[in-house]
Amino acid sequence: MAKWTPKHEAPEPLEGPVVATITGGTILWFVLFLVQIPFYGWFDDHGNLWWVWTCLAGAGLGLIGIWYVRGRDAALKRAAAAGDDSTDTPGATA
Repeated sequence: MAKWTPKHEAPEPLEGPVVATITGGTILWFVLFLVQIPFYGWFDDHGNLWWVWTCLAGAGLGLIGIWYVRGRDAALKRAAAAGDDSTDTPGATA
């Protein structure tokens, strides 16, 4: 079986409002958790209690994500201000 090799270079990663996107998703997970709290008994009776805890876990992981992307965004801005070209993606060929 032949080894697969790419025929062209990978496109540049898309940059956008990453912090806002992660923050919005985190808020959404937390709101979903709060909406499900009044129905805790119903979820428990039907064996779907994991839905409630999944929303809480999504909100908690989102907080970690916000911390991470804010640091990444700050590092990218510092690198751009310093005129450093180290913001290239690892493994990309020039």
